[in-house]
Amino acid sequence: MIRDITIGQYYPADSVIHKLDPRTKLVGTIGFIVSVFLFHTFAGYAVATIFLAGMILLSKVPVKFIFKGLKTIFMLLLITIFFNMILTPGEVVWKLGFIKVTKEGLVLAGTMAIRLVYLVIGSSIMTLTTTPNQLTDGLERLLRPLNKLHVPVHEIAMMMSIALRFIPILTEELEKIMKAQTARGIDFESGGLLKRVKSMVPIIVPLFVAAIRRANDLAMAMESRCYHGGVGRTKLKPLKYEKRDKIAYIVLFVFLAVMIYLSFFSPWR
Repeated sequence: MIRDITIGQYYPADSVIHKLDPRTKLVGTIGFIVSVFLFHTFAGYAVATIFLAGMILLSKVPVKFIFKGLKTIFMLLLITIFFNMILTPGEVVWKLGFIKVTKEGLVLAGTMAIRLVYLVIGSSIMTLTTTPNQLTDGLERLLRPLNKLHVPVHEIAMMMSIALRFIPILTEELEKIMKAQTARGIDFESGGLLKRVKSMVPIIVPLFVAAIRRANDLAMAMESRCYHGGVGRTKLKPLKYEKRDKIAYIVLFVFLAVMIYLSFFSPWR
């Protein structure tokens, strides 16, 4: 389960998506996330599914590798579906005591589950095809206008990039700690809820210690290399929009226009 976390990992491949400017991928991901909350018709779901499937194929990232990240949100999906089914008022289709499942609840539960899945897959495609350095540079360039308002854009971009990069590192550290504690005789599976919670203490404490140690090592490494923020910093590979980025923006705008039409103006909505 721990290795199933795909957000924050990078999958090297020679694809069109990998070669896109990180700013293009950031804007595209934000646009897709916004569209996820727009569509509420069958046509909208169909268009979003086709668009997402096309991005997966163009990224050349194995489909199994992308979808295994959904295992980490399985419990969240179940909780979302359950509460939407029983708490949404409407026409009752099934009843057991005080629990009532409504037709409107089933529709809303399915809608929220699909949107949550699409959010995770869309975000995973961006991180799987973009290195942390590229993500930092792209985010910094997109937020550059905020420098005029004295917003520390470079520092914000750096923190977000480091946070994303630490996700796979800490999950790997967590797996090592769990294996070490299991070898020492700690059982994480049996027992009641209280016992399982107590058994997590030998994991959480070493994990926090390891995270603080890694953060301290990173700070010392940055200081030893005379890192002092983004003032006067130059780029080895400056970001520059290519023809493929312009085509990607056109495809994104067409997709958003279609989604807006299907959601608000289409007679089949």
